[in-house]
Amino acid sequence: MNIKKLLIIGILVLSTLTQCEDVLETENIYSYDSELVWQSEDLANAYLANLYSIFGNWSASADNTSEQITGMPFYEGLVTVINGSYKNWDYSRIRLINQAIEDVNSGTLDQEIKDEITGQALFMRAYKYFDMVVYHGGVPYITTPQDRYEDDLMVSRNSTAECFDLIEQDLLDAIELLPQSIPASSDVYGKIDQNFALAFYAKVMLYKASPQFNPSNPWSNQYWETAYTVNKQAYDDLTAQGYGLIEDYADLFLDERNNETVFAVVNTYPNKTAAWDHGVRPGSESRGPASACPTWEFVQEFPMLDGKLYNDPTSDYFMTDEEFLQNFWENRDPRFNKSVVWNASVYEVSGKAGHRQYTSLGIAHELDDYGINPEANINSTNLNRYSGFFVKKASDLSLTQAEVQQYDVDYVVMRFAEVMLNYAEAANETGKSTEALEILKQLRERAGIEPGSGNNFGITATTTEEVREAIIAERNIEFCFEGHRFWDLRRLRMLDRLDGISKHGVEAIAINENGTEMAISTAKAQADANELLPSDFEYSLLITPYTGTQISSVPDTYYFFPISQSSIDANGNLEQNVDWGGSFNPTLE
Repeated sequence: MNIKKLLIIGILVLSTLTQCEDVLETENIYSYDSELVWQSEDLANAYLANLYSIFGNWSASADNTSEQITGMPFYEGLVTVINGSYKNWDYSRIRLINQAIEDVNSGTLDQEIKDEITGQALFMRAYKYFDMVVYHGGVPYITTPQDRYEDDLMVSRNSTAECFDLIEQDLLDAIELLPQSIPASSDVYGKIDQNFALAFYAKVMLYKASPQFNPSNPWSNQYWETAYTVNKQAYDDLTAQGYGLIEDYADLFLDERNNETVFAVVNTYPNKTAAWDHGVRPGSESRGPASACPTWEFVQEFPMLDGKLYNDPTSDYFMTDEEFLQNFWENRDPRFNKSVVWNASVYEVSGKAGHRQYTSLGIAHELDDYGINPEANINSTNLNRYSGFFVKKASDLSLTQAEVQQYDVDYVVMRFAEVMLNYAEAANETGKSTEALEILKQLRERAGIEPGSGNNFGITATTTEEVREAIIAERNIEFCFEGHRFWDLRRLRMLDRLDGISKHGVEAIAINENGTEMAISTAKAQADANELLPSDFEYSLLITPYTGTQISSVPDTYYFFPISQSSIDANGNLEQNVDWGGSFNPTLE
């Protein structure tokens, strides 16, 4: 039975159980009839399938916490001990996972089925606790389903070191029980296997060695060698099984179940869809305004075709800031064209061959426009949310406007490119920069960047520090809009790169050949015929959001978020983090 069917059964199971005397619901998860669930393979799998929601799904706003996307999510006073911002304290789900681990082994299912379910649940427990530790540092690592009437619930926080040890043990135990690989053709594709568990274990070890958890010894602490060993093992093992980079970056997600996908959440319309296309498309091609738009600051960070930045004097495509603003789409890293939509670029959305997307005020559709040009004689309503750019990456352009909410592309939780870059980072920090550079070259070759002198693909880094920066930059581009950037900077204690920044968009105004402004009526007629090219416009910068908060505030206290005061009030044995008025050290030091 495939995972999609299990999800449907899971909903039916929960619906049935809520009608019984013993119910399985968040507010009453301490009493349910285990004989009903753990004596049936279908019901046991359905119970587990409902827990797969921990892996999330597509989110258009995944990177709005970075410079990549418009909006100012960080402002002074955003995170406090008394509000719910950036709190991760999901013990209801931990309770359900622990219940599965305990009860499945008391049932009558075949041992092979028990082992598989236990392996998945152990992985989920490690995955969820890791999430909580990344947010807060050490948390109470509870491994049994507590009874609120019989058990002592006033537990203390495990140290961060203890939590990492327990996460590691859960993952190693899970790996022993899980199948090595679940092929793309399998009916149960979408379940956790050893390959995903190993790749995730390697990621956990990278975090353990990271500056976030080792602030006084960020780059030469005792954990880096283990991080290297495990990440190299993950890279080697998956490579040997046929995982690798697919040929075309544009097909990363649309070509589902490819050999770059390590683990994916399976979506299928109408049973399970995702909020991606109707979150990133221009409003005229969606069901409302786009909720995520790339910034000018991020557009600048894409390399040129030779792999160097536009303002690098050694680049074959060097431009001044002024020249770049008027020609930013020319000779770019091909990932730019495959990830971003800009004014007058070809954007064959809804199957419209040759369609160009315009953003110029007075020319573009009112749900797409961006600018303040007084000659347009109208005001844009998009100045606080748009930027003159839209996200193309992962968008299913074959969907018509009426179908946009039917988006059901599988959500890739981890792909092999992440395994590669995690390995590269660990290799560089353990004196193996040559291995790290080889990984970067592979990614840039796949991207379509020119090999250049010495087949270095524009990479000039030689020292450990320079290679580190090259890896950070590559992650920023390779994983754009996938929700990595903020967490990468936080893991590396580089949040100061987001502190104090303002974000900008680009207004486009159509011009004649002599440089004068084109009449709006003329420009609109030509745009309606897809005749205006990007070079037929003059560009200028506007701050976005145009009104309201415009400066990002990301203090050092955000390297570990506080435990909610309500949780501490409910359990007097919980200590608050040191940076938030408490005595608990959330690092490994």
